[in-house]
Amino acid sequence: MEACVLFYRSKNGDTVDRIVWAHYGRQPAALIDAVLKANPGLAGQGALLPAGLRIALPEFAEDPDTASVRLWD
Repeated sequence: MEACVLFYRSKNGDTVDRIVWAHYGRQPAALIDAVLKANPGLAGQGALLPAGLRIALPEFAEDPDTASVRLWD
C-alpha cells in the first residue's frame, strides 16, 4: 500500500516550517526534512516561498515516544 500524500499550494511569504506546523501540528526537524526530501528543489527557493508552489506533504507516522499529551481534553 502506498503512503498517502497531500499537496499544498504555497502563498506568497510562506515558509516550510510554517507549512509543516500548520499541516502536522508540530515541527520537529524530521518532519521538515521529510517535506524537503519529498520536494526536490524546495530548499533552493529560499526562506520565504513564492506563491503557487505545489508542495507535497507526505504521510508521517506519529512516533509513540514523542507523542504529545493534551492536558485539557
